[in-house]
Amino acid sequence: FGDLYGNPSSMHAFGGKVANCLNKAREEGARFLNAEPDEILFTSCATESDNSAIRGTAEHFGKELKVITTAVEHPAVLQPCRRLRQLGHETVELPVDGLGALDLNRLEDELRKPAAHTLVSVMWANNETGVIFPIEEICELCRRYGAIFHTDAVQVAGKLPVDVRKVPVDMLSMSGHKFHAPKGIGIFYVRRGTKLKPF
Repeated sequence: FGDLYGNPSSMHAFGGKVANCLNKAREEGARFLNAEPDEILFTSCATESDNSAIRGTAEHFGKELKVITTAVEHPAVLQPCRRLRQLGHETVELPVDGLGALDLNRLEDELRKPAAHTLVSVMWANNETGVIFPIEEICELCRRYGAIFHTDAVQVAGKLPVDVRKVPVDMLSMSGHKFHAPKGIGIFYVRRGTKLKPF
């Protein structure tokens, strides 16, 4: 942001210094999540990371993709999911109870229904109620039924342990300013091998 402002993709030494800083940041982000550096992508914010997960999966699989989310997601997730519904995708918004809890039996019922491909996007912790969803159990259900799982982890990053080897989500979104990084930095974790089309 000061002395180093060159293009990190360029071949000259000035840009190369910035590329070194980016590589170091990517390694630090990977250690934070217990991921591999090539599984870390930088975005402008968690909204862009969420959109990349949802739209990128839809772009890869097309209309055969079914999307399951919850009615209490952040607009960064709900809006792209609702847009996919307008475009002809089957989408499901699971309700929560009076305490903000998600019924995992209803999620499993939806996962059991035939679908060529399914994406589940559930936030790790709710930004308004503070309710922490059982991400480990949701992840297990998704793996059991072959669904791709994305979680918006904005509200837990830096507050709870986030280990993508212990909780093997396929994609995860974080926002840097939530744990004292400069504004305008998002992290998008994509597990190696996850089917995703850049847009």
